[in-house]
Parts: sequence; structure tokens; C-alpha cells
Amino acid sequence: MLVESIPNVSEGRRLDVVERLADALIRAKDVFLLDRTSDASHNRSVFTVAGEHEALVAGLEQLVEQAIADIDMEQHQGEHPRIGAVDVIPFVPLGDTKMAECVELARTFGARIAGRHGIPVYLYANAATRSDRVKLADVRRGQYEGLRKEISTNGRQPDFGPAKLHPRFGAVAVGARPFLIAWNVNLDTDDVDLAKRIARRVRESGGGLPRLQANGFRVEEPERGQPVRAQVSMNLLDFEETPLWRAWEAVRELAGEDGIRLAESELIGLAPLAALLDVADHAGVDAGLPVEERLAGAAAAIKLRDYSPMMALELRLAASQEAAREAAREADRDRA
Repeated sequence: MLVESIPNVSEGRRLDVVERLADALIRAKDVFLLDRTSDASHNRSVFTVAGEHEALVAGLEQLVEQAIADIDMEQHQGEHPRIGAVDVIPFVPLGDTKMAECVELARTFGARIAGRHGIPVYLYANAATRSDRVKLADVRRGQYEGLRKEISTNGRQPDFGPAKLHPRFGAVAVGARPFLIAWNVNLDTDDVDLAKRIARRVRESGGGLPRLQANGFRVEEPERGQPVRAQVSMNLLDFEETPLWRAWEAVRELAGEDGIRLAESELIGLAPLAALLDVADHAGVDAGLPVEERLAGAAAAIKLRDYSPMMALELRLAASQEAAREAAREADRDRA
């Protein structure tokens, strides 16, 4: 039962804390940390991990414990919506794993951390038991501060745990869902109002692209020598229905109405190999080229920042598994 999880943590500025959180995840045997991204403006870090379900659950429990020790939500500030120190924990089926298995895993895990740590847990996406909690945005309504006031009121009580926020951790959304691509497009302007207008028009709820969520933010990255920029931050909930290239072209067209160009895009975590090769196909990259070259062509088409072929989940997981096998072989040679 191979499963991926992408826990989002409400800390992206104190990198020593982020390092401890990453270490907590991979202390569990056979958990592969495939990617990690920290954003100071959003004050958020995203980890992509995969493994057999028992190992993965052990790593995620250690992550929750470390977050309780290191993060105080009463002190947290950041651009991104959040309700807790570990804001969201999705379980995503990989390989032959079925969605129903991830639903059961999410519900079991949610009940476990609620009982063990007194954390309010909200089930969302395919694991939701209520129609008004399928969408993560509905669970996060009002964010941490709003939930603190409303959690004991009718309709806002958690699925598991007490109807009050954990004094440091807050609350968490736990769910099961298909693969989600978290992707940002930075505009060549600092006009956040423009980014918000584009987000409203491009997202599904505004009559835009199906299975697409979007919002607009201001992004400051002085450590990268980047100017202040406006960002359209998107979640592609089904890349087969709304592919990356279509979202890119929609944002480009809407920005162009105001004479603004797209500066770059940024992948948060990883993307399925098929999603990136679809961009290559649309861009006219020769299908006969090696995979790495086709991926490079896709990255160029959407101005993907810090491109590496290891942004493709399948390639990253295969490399991590081979590295683990080689380490085991080396250990066997040392013992011989």
C-alpha cells in the first residue's frame, strides 16, 4: 500500500525549525522525503513524502509531535490561509493503492492524533463525512483566528478531537485525494489587486477553468534578489481536466489584458511525470527525445523556476529508492 502525503506546515522562516520537522518525518524507516519547499512570505513549508502506509503514518505522527514543540500558532503570521501548525495532511494513492484505502487511512490517522494530542481534526476531500467539508477552503473558512472563535458553534465542530483549538498547534485538516499540483505563477508586476482579479476569473468557482483553485498574493524574496511581485497561486485538482499549459495560457491572456507579462512559474512540491510531458506535447517538443530533454522543453514553455527532471514524482521516487538500495548494499559490504 504505497501512499504519498504532502503535509503543509505553518513555518517557512525559521529554517532550523523546518530542518527539525523534516528530520522528524524521515526518522521513520522507509519514509522517502522527495521534496521540501519553504516560502518566507507565506511562512509555510511543504514536504512531499512517500512510503508504505505504516511507515508513512509513523513519520507523520513524528511530524505532528515536532510541530507541537516548535510552532506556536498564537505567534504565527503569513500570507497563506491556515488553521494549524501542520495545516493540512493529505493522503494520495500511488501505484496500485486504491482511493478507498487512503480514505480509511486518513480517518484512522485523524482519530489517532486527535486522541493522542487533543488536536481538533477536520476530514476533507474524499475522506470528508460531510458535504460542506469536501473543499479545503470551506474547512479553512476564517483561518486560525476565525476558527478559534467559531469552533464550538454549530457546524464548526471538528470530526475528531475537542471543540477547542490546541493551545499551540491549533487544528488540522486530514484528507484523501487524487494528486494535486500546487503551482504559482509570478506576474511581472507588484500589482496584487491584478493577481487577485486574475485568480477570481481563472478559478472554477469564478466560472473559470474546471478543477482549479486560485488566489492572489504579494511575494517578497529579497534573499533571491527578486523584486516584489504579484502571484497567482493555484491548485490543479485534476491535471487531466485542466492541464498546466492551459492554466498558464489563461493567466497569460488575462495578465496581457493589462499589458503585464508572466515572469516565471514555481512548482510547490512535485508533479506527475504525465502532467509535465503533457506540457511538452502541447509545446511541440519532439516526442522522440529522451525524457529529460522533453521535461526541459516543458519547463521552458511555462518558465519553470529552478527546473530539474527530479521535479517529476516518479523520477524522484525511483532515485530515492535506488539510493536506499545502494546504501543497504554498501552496509552489507561493510559487514562482510
